[in-house]
Amino acid sequence: MSISRIASATIISSLLTLSCPLMAQTSSDLAKQAQNPLANMISLPLQNNTNFNVGPEERTQNILNVQPILPITLNEDWTLITRTILPITYISSGVAIGDAHLPTPLDDGYVFGLGDTTLTGWISPSKAAPLTWGVGPVVLIPTSTDAVLGADVWGAGISAIILGMPGHWVLGSMLSNVWSAEEDDGSRAVNLFSWQPIINYNIPEMHGLYLTSVPLITADWEADEDNRWTVPIGGGLGKVFKIGKQPVNGQVAAYYNVKKPEFGADWQLRLQLQFMFPK
Repeated sequence: MSISRIASATIISSLLTLSCPLMAQTSSDLAKQAQNPLANMISLPLQNNTNFNVGPEERTQNILNVQPILPITLNEDWTLITRTILPITYISSGVAIGDAHLPTPLDDGYVFGLGDTTLTGWISPSKAAPLTWGVGPVVLIPTSTDAVLGADVWGAGISAIILGMPGHWVLGSMLSNVWSAEEDDGSRAVNLFSWQPIINYNIPEMHGLYLTSVPLITADWEADEDNRWTVPIGGGLGKVFKIGKQPVNGQVAAYYNVKKPEFGADWQLRLQLQFMFPK
């Protein structure tokens, strides 16, 4: 059974069963914490992204992002929120993720392994406020196990978040840009911009059930203009529940790419389980 089918079955079963729901107030609070990248809470999101119709052969690409989030208290005023993304990737023949507009044939018909790791650290005020924010460095670490799975270079950049939680809403914006060193001709192996709008609505009296839209908009500045942007639209449904005594945030969403590189995916199915460890 493929990773995407296993993840789909696990998440959908958990969302439908909900055999051990949390108390209403607790689940609502945890839902907002789960939707806040700057929450002072250890968590382990497992986000599975299945991309459809990728490359000239219109294959399927699966990326499981293992992304632990660890807050570190610096002092009474400031907290460092670290997020590491480890992409475990399966790619069919004719599909490459580093340069989706330049597909790479694969001798064995597929490749499976670890991509490049991204480590982000946001420094954020510790005290509660109507608007919370964070800013800090992002580092690209060349951990890919195959040349098709990553750029195989070190990179660095900056990331920033601003977030508000008025009423039942969680609204925010996350931006970053990562660069690698310039080559002799002035080009870079990596010069990637990303912007992630955060739009969540927590449905009143629904015990942690919420609507979500968190598309990942990217621009590869090294690509030509026709193959630079990936712009998805869409959304889905999330729910906070318990597996035994363990609070979990489950999520199902779909995004259609209204703008994409020539051989980019048409659409994406996102399934997520986030294990939360509140204080």
